[in-house]
Amino acid sequence: MELMVTPRRFAVTIYQLTNDGCVMSDQSTHEGGCLCGAVRFETVGPPDRVVFCHCKFCQRATGTSYLVEALFPRTRFRLTNGTPATYTLNSAGSGKRVVINFCAVCATKIYLDLDRVPNDVGLYSGAYDDPNWFERSAANSKHIFLDFAQRGTLVHAGMNVFREHISTREGTPTTPVVFDWPHLVK
Repeated sequence: MELMVTPRRFAVTIYQLTNDGCVMSDQSTHEGGCLCGAVRFETVGPPDRVVFCHCKFCQRATGTSYLVEALFPRTRFRLTNGTPATYTLNSAGSGKRVVINFCAVCATKIYLDLDRVPNDVGLYSGAYDDPNWFERSAANSKHIFLDFAQRGTLVHAGMNVFREHISTREGTPTTPVVFDWPHLVK
């Protein structure tokens, strides 16, 4: 087996190649952090899933129309510098505890700890040095809380879209809608 290293602007990608040249696994690392550099992190490999969240909490927390949240198992996330401050509240959508981890110096939000998915970390994608490094596709992404989306929001065609959360507070799965064409919220 041969190892191939490809330099990138913000990270090094390591591919394990078989004798016939097939990629076995992507163990790339990607870094990010706050505006002032006091808090830094890295993740390994691609996110397990990407959530476009349109709930009121995420609108207020980001100061924009929605959060693009890259979710990773805790085992593939680590802080490389600093310790974030935290703000804890109960989500109006799930009723579960949400902890915002942010820089105490510059107030940049870095990641979420979510009681709803305790083994995962939800990263604010804008905190990456290169926030465009990971794929956002129908295969790994979904939109949630579309009933709360701001007018003018464009929803990708082919993705699972949920009017509220993917399940009820009791844990019953909800049914997604999939648009054949890009959908503009009016």
